[in-house]
Amino acid sequence: MNRKQTTGVAIVGCGTVGGATATMLTRDAELVSQRCGTRIELRYIVDEDFTRAEELGMDASLFREDLDKVLGDDSVQIVAELVGGTTVAKTIIEKALAAGKHVVTANKALLAHHGAELWALARSNNVCIAFEGSCTGGVPIIGALCGGLLGNRIDAIFGIVNGTCNYILTEMTTRGQSYEEALGRAQGDGLAEADPTLDVAGVDSAHKIAILAALAFGRRIDFEAIPVSGIDSLDTMDIRFGQELGYVVKLLAIAQRQSDGLSLRVRPAFISKEHPLAWVSGPFNAVSVYGHATGHTMYYGRGAGGFPTASAVVADIAAIALGTAQRYSALLGIWPDQAPEANQLAIEAVRGRYYLRVMADDRPGVLASIAEILAEYNISICSVLQHESSHANAGVPVIITTYEATEGDVLAALRKIDAMDVIKSKTTCIGIVDEHEERL
Repeated sequence: MNRKQTTGVAIVGCGTVGGATATMLTRDAELVSQRCGTRIELRYIVDEDFTRAEELGMDASLFREDLDKVLGDDSVQIVAELVGGTTVAKTIIEKALAAGKHVVTANKALLAHHGAELWALARSNNVCIAFEGSCTGGVPIIGALCGGLLGNRIDAIFGIVNGTCNYILTEMTTRGQSYEEALGRAQGDGLAEADPTLDVAGVDSAHKIAILAALAFGRRIDFEAIPVSGIDSLDTMDIRFGQELGYVVKLLAIAQRQSDGLSLRVRPAFISKEHPLAWVSGPFNAVSVYGHATGHTMYYGRGAGGFPTASAVVADIAAIALGTAQRYSALLGIWPDQAPEANQLAIEAVRGRYYLRVMADDRPGVLASIAEILAEYNISICSVLQHESSHANAGVPVIITTYEATEGDVLAALRKIDAMDVIKSKTTCIGIVDEHEERL
């Protein structure tokens, strides 16, 4: 599209992100046009309730309830789906694509579950899907993977991609708050939903790493095969012991290339205080990407919120207006409808180091018995930390860090350790993530 053309946009859903996008396309219309070199015009806001749009001062002439009539307007080239969810949103996108409209979305759950079929539908109608806002809000990680890093073989991605969890963990780490206290503070500050399950259970992060891994490795990812655990069962005791050992805990979304396949997982993990991700605090996101040519690159910023995400949505709209998004969609070989299936490794095949907290009776020979079982499963001990227990019946906490081992061996060893009569409760196991080796 050239400078003389105007690109018409319809926003479906005027909530936090939709409202911010509408504001940018109206209030900042001149700035956007100057930077893009082409005119972008908001034609419609489609919703069932226009209270938010009215509060933002949007012109009522933009309001429509009938999506089908909007899709029948040839002056609309782009539909921005900002409803969220995987039901109504899926129908909206399918209708838009079938009508020959390009789609912009920030819907990570929908793309993680149904990306392949939606891309196929877009391709069959000669339109594209743009989705920069789906994974890290205003942080342009999609553009990096699909643009600046295209010449790289991506070896690993480590991401802090959920601001709610990072805020809660920051509070637990720096203030010594319990999980419940930190969650309450996050909810009070508007950074956690009334029902925070999607965030704190790690599912939101899993949606995002599924999308990022698909682009990074050029493979179709099976979301259901990603092992996921969240922060809702973390004990402040482990956070304190981790700090004593020089670690901080983060909810990490991880995708790594191994010799026999791809390892994807989401879980709380310990990282060194010297790790580049360790200083990422509060509601911020950061993604570390390791390429064979670039080495380590890191992308940091606000991963959620109205205007940061709207910034990404508007950038996608501009890319379509300029025609670059269509070319990327047509020419790149990384999209899930065309990419081969990934060989996703079972969690038991993952190799790494581990933090173990064993609650045991304070008897002679207990540590030796634990070490013997670990050795039986080819697990070498890196360090041991032991404190006196303030509750005799709870046992004494014995903290063990291991050298690299397969997770399958670690889990098997823990089953045997936990069966010992001197063990008072199930052993806590948290992965330790070291800085990924650069292969320049």
